[in-house]
Amino acid sequence: MSEMEKDLPLRRALALLERLLGEVLKEQEGERLFDAMRDIGRQGIPDDIGNDGMAALVRACGLYAQLFNIAEDLHHTRRRRAHRLAGSAPQQGSLARAVSRLRQDGLPFEALAGLLAEASVVAVMTAHPTEVQRQSVLDGHRAVRRFLVLLDAPDLLPEELAELETKLKRVILALWQTSEIRHFRLTVRDEIENGVAYHPLTFFQAMPRLYERLAGLIAGQWGKECEIPSFVRIASWIGGDRDGNPFVDAKVLRQAMTRQATVAFDHYFHELAGLYRELSLSSRHVAVSAELAALAEHSPDREESRNEEPYRRALAHIEARLEGTARRLGLTVSGRFGAGEAYADAAAFGADLLAVSRSLCLHGSALLADGRLSRLCRAVDLFGFHLMTLDLRQHAEFHQNVVDELFAQGGLGDYSGLDETARCEALRRELATPRPLLSPWGSYSETTRKELAVFAEARELKAAFGDGAIGQSIISNCAHASDLLALALILKETGLIRYRDGKPQASVNLVPLFETIGDLSRSREVMQTLFDDPWYQSLLDSRGRMQEVMLGYSDSNKDGGYLTSQWELYQAERRLVTLFASANVRMRLFHGRGGSVGRGGGPSYEAIMAQPCGSVAGRIRITEQGEVIASKYSDPDIGLRNLEALTAATLEASLASFAGCETDAGVFDELSASAYRAYRALVETPGFMQYFLEATPIHAIARLNIGSRPASRKSLSSIRDLRAIPWVFSWSQSRVMLPGWFGFGSAVSAFLARHGDEGLGRLRTLYRDSGFFQVALSNMEQVMAKADLSIARHYASLVSDRALADTLFGAIGGEWQKTLDALFAITGQTRLLEFNPTLARSLAIRLPYLDALSFLQVELLSRLRDDPDDEETLYAIHLTINGISAGLRNSG
Repeated sequence: MSEMEKDLPLRRALALLERLLGEVLKEQEGERLFDAMRDIGRQGIPDDIGNDGMAALVRACGLYAQLFNIAEDLHHTRRRRAHRLAGSAPQQGSLARAVSRLRQDGLPFEALAGLLAEASVVAVMTAHPTEVQRQSVLDGHRAVRRFLVLLDAPDLLPEELAELETKLKRVILALWQTSEIRHFRLTVRDEIENGVAYHPLTFFQAMPRLYERLAGLIAGQWGKECEIPSFVRIASWIGGDRDGNPFVDAKVLRQAMTRQATVAFDHYFHELAGLYRELSLSSRHVAVSAELAALAEHSPDREESRNEEPYRRALAHIEARLEGTARRLGLTVSGRFGAGEAYADAAAFGADLLAVSRSLCLHGSALLADGRLSRLCRAVDLFGFHLMTLDLRQHAEFHQNVVDELFAQGGLGDYSGLDETARCEALRRELATPRPLLSPWGSYSETTRKELAVFAEARELKAAFGDGAIGQSIISNCAHASDLLALALILKETGLIRYRDGKPQASVNLVPLFETIGDLSRSREVMQTLFDDPWYQSLLDSRGRMQEVMLGYSDSNKDGGYLTSQWELYQAERRLVTLFASANVRMRLFHGRGGSVGRGGGPSYEAIMAQPCGSVAGRIRITEQGEVIASKYSDPDIGLRNLEALTAATLEASLASFAGCETDAGVFDELSASAYRAYRALVETPGFMQYFLEATPIHAIARLNIGSRPASRKSLSSIRDLRAIPWVFSWSQSRVMLPGWFGFGSAVSAFLARHGDEGLGRLRTLYRDSGFFQVALSNMEQVMAKADLSIARHYASLVSDRALADTLFGAIGGEWQKTLDALFAITGQTRLLEFNPTLARSLAIRLPYLDALSFLQVELLSRLRDDPDDEETLYAIHLTINGISAGLRNSG
């Protein structure tokens, strides 16, 4: 089958969506708007379009981009199913391919089972503000997808087809008449609601299926049953991440946990009700185990009709106990049988469910145990009473200020005035004794009281909802060993580190986040200092000798540019692998990746497979941020595919035999140094900040209600003050995509100037053999394919200082050409996406609308500069930001 034939269903879906959108536009706005949208790719923006017409045209192009994304995602799912139905070889990133590869490598079953017993794969959802679409709009998208799936049925009657098309048009009309832009700023509570929505949408269905699929594949390859622990999980920062967000406090932390628990309990009650309906087995026909009979004996369901239905009576008892637990935890959910004795923990709830399962299996009903009941057992093991682990995060400076006050109030002097060595010594003295430093009569600042209250609340939540409720405390901008010891002191003072037989016992992981280029290069030194500390060694013993380290992709990119950031992250991992092995400490890396390549984004499978040897070892955490969460996890099938990719890559990177794990450090050191100089020369050019503020929509983005956090930590005088997310988001909107490529061209040019043809040969060999280099260039190429320097020139025309604009845009354009030439020379390509026809086709269809939105945005930005208080113009700009974000798909 040709590529054109394979894409026929997609083209049919797009034609249908375009027709229905066209009907809506003609009915709602008239023929002129429809003609303008249809012809925009050929004729551009009409000259005589007014403000209202421009806003409507923006909305039309943006809605088309959204509908295209839905149809494209559905087509990807359709093609994967076609591959499986045709008996094709498993695709890269699938569990089937990963398990088959491990078996072909001759991996012993015991080695696989051993890794699974220790494995940990966690996708961590954050509220980082690059998701510009409202939940109401996302709900509409899911309805569109649902009707497109139904329209794929081959046996639809004419009246059924007409009815489905009418329903689809109805959804498109509702989307057209729904405001895409929030007229209010999101609160943390809103973000919590958005975060927990993905469990009923996707995770409750997809995650049990993931484990069932993996178990079946292992049994098929090795012929043995494998007890698979719940090693793939979801976690969250939403409600626990205080770095730069003054609105997160102890009260919000409890709200987050309570809301999460409510979603989990709602699911459990729903599934118990389903089991109650299904397990109508009569004691006249089946026997039951003694433990099942004991559960039934305590049942609150005393209806005469239930006398011969022991499973239903047992389930009623379990449901009553679950309601008793919900009441103990202060939740507002309930079952149908009143409140029984509360469960002590989720394990006790799971044990009762397993008792039901064992009884079924022992008495000829194993098939009934394998369905809804087995999935519920897995869900309870995965989600517990807390749904997902909440991470705490705060900037190291805040921890330092808290310790400074604790020392001052305790008469221990000026902590902040000490150098690093003296700080560590002072902290070790306090950590060596269980004596508290915090005094109930001390006079502490509001900020310190707020910080201490968060940790105290975390201790209470762990006690109530289970130890897994709060798992990590992350230190942003970690630069020194004292940053971890300062956090340890705070944990000790708030009861999250206690002492047993004189040894510290931590109930959360202390996680350094190394973010800048300098901090990444010093990360080994920081961890070495801690591993040399006997007290910290004892702390590691209490955590199973496992240390998590988080690596920041966003800030390192903003600090050093794309190539230097990628290489310093890689180098940091290699150094840490060696150190941890010598210290007999298990390492789990936490990758703080964003959606865009400039923030570490790109396909997760390829990114994990390109990690240094030994850096995965079955354990990895990865952030899922902004619009990426919606694109990956709004649908169970797509969500399962993305969870599979994470799992497959972790298994392969940990166990498979493959080349490309190492790379030539000498070459990359040289390239990185040149790239860094080129990047720093650009951002340190006098007037660069003015150029950035005027040649991108950063000010409009800062006024867009897409998150509860401010866009910057302080006033914008340098890029250091700007958060990495709006930095990348702004360059994406202006179609420069600078954080995803700048500096690479200069690096290669300098390298070839020194090494000539022999140097080019070395780079080509590296590209062939190094997974790291392949992924770096592949991601860069995808970014460049979405950039457009001719459009970016129009954004540069907005800069008031024309000489400054010419200088900086000239530098950007020159580096762009160098980078393009370098990419083609190394890969052998003659055009972008030459070897990625799927993405090339996708962009070819969407670019006319995307480009039109960019030109509209430039025009609107110009109008807003003339009248900064024009709310209608600002609203229209926000619409273009929505549309461009939808067209780019991974803009932040």
